[in-house]
Amino acid sequence: MQNNAPFGTLVLASASPRRREMLASLGLSFDVIVPEIDETPRPGEAPRAFVERMAKEKAETVQDERIVIAADTVVVLQNRILGKPADEAHASEMLSTLSGASHEVITGTCIRQGGRFEVFSVSTEVVFRELEKAEIEAYIATGCPMDKAGAYAIQGGAAHMVRSINGSYTNVVGLPLCELYEMLISF
Repeated sequence: MQNNAPFGTLVLASASPRRREMLASLGLSFDVIVPEIDETPRPGEAPRAFVERMAKEKAETVQDERIVIAADTVVVLQNRILGKPADEAHASEMLSTLSGASHEVITGTCIRQGGRFEVFSVSTEVVFRELEKAEIEAYIATGCPMDKAGAYAIQGGAAHMVRSINGSYTNVVGLPLCELYEMLISF
C-alpha cells in the first residue's frame, strides 16, 4: 500500500538499503537518488554537528522539487566517532572497544523542499554486553560489519550483542522513523 498523501512521491538521498526498507515500511512512495559527497569530519567537529551537516549536504546535492530526505548515522564512543571499519582488524578493534560499554548512535536527518530545510538529529544509547573474542571473529566472518558505522548492525546479526537500548530502535538501524514522520507532517 502506498500512502502518498499528503507528501506525494518523496526522494530518498541515500545508498543505504536499510533506509530504503525503513522508509518503505511507512507506506510512502519514493525514488532513490544516491548523493556523492565527502563524508570526512572536520577537525574538532562534534558528532551531532557532523551528522546534521552530512544530512544537509546530501539533501543539497539532489536537484529535485519534491521533498528530499537525507540522513547520516554515526556510532560515538566517548565523544569519538566510530565510522565504517577499514578492514577486518579495524572491525575487531571497534567491536572489542564497544564490548561491555555504553555508546551513542546519532542520526542526523534533513528534509528539504526547494530552499526550505529542516535538520534534526536523534540520539540513542546502546549498551553492549561483554563479547568473547571468538564471537567477534565469527561476526566479522559474516561480512556484515564491514560497511556499518561502529562495525555492527543491530538488525543484521548483532542483536545478541546488545544488552539494552535507551531511545529509538529505528535510529540505531539508521533512520528515526517516528521523528521523521512527525517532521514530515509538520513540514
